[in-house]
Amino acid sequence: MPPRRDGELQGPRAGALGDLGSFSFHETKNITSGEGGSLLVNDPDLVLRAEIIRKKERIGADFFEAKSTIHLAGCRIVFLPSEITAAFLLAQLEEAQRITAERLAAWQRYHEMLAPLEQQGLFRRPIVPPGCQHNGHIYYIILAPEIDRQAVLDELKRNEIGAVFHYVPLHSSPAGMRFGRAHGDLSLTASLSQRLIRLPMWVGLSQTQQQRVVDVLRIFLRR
Repeated sequence: MPPRRDGELQGPRAGALGDLGSFSFHETKNITSGEGGSLLVNDPDLVLRAEIIRKKERIGADFFEAKSTIHLAGCRIVFLPSEITAAFLLAQLEEAQRITAERLAAWQRYHEMLAPLEQQGLFRRPIVPPGCQHNGHIYYIILAPEIDRQAVLDELKRNEIGAVFHYVPLHSSPAGMRFGRAHGDLSLTASLSQRLIRLPMWVGLSQTQQQRVVDVLRIFLRR
């Protein structure tokens, strides 16, 4: 079976688990158009509403139609991609299986190369639950609590390796603190977010490049 473009959870694909599903085509994603995304509508009752929002809040807004009636809030600039953006995305979609295969191969190489360092207790590698399939989007490590993440990032940067951390937890973000609710201090979430590093990952990443990333990590973390 060829690799799929999205993840799976116990069989069904991500994006097909509810009435609505969405995919991002942001520049950091596996399949990209620079910006934008897609909406999957699995409930027929929601199709018309989605169309109204996508088409600048109006029905009957086509060029040759005489009347145009506003129904809901929407935004043509935000929701409608340009033809250039769509053409760029189409080229990516046509190569989706190859892109996924290459990312999965690079992900697996990292996983095998980093196993000895995990066994030494320096960090934890990703865990893929049984029955799930990922798409090789991110490869991360979670450093041991006593290791200074910023020092590791600085060392990688000094060696011209572009590694980054991930998102700030929602409950501690400005919008999360303003609009959200959290039970307790979520100390484990905070700890993990401060120890996570995303390693370089892109289509075309070579085994030699990955080995250099692993070597820099190994030399620095063993000091």
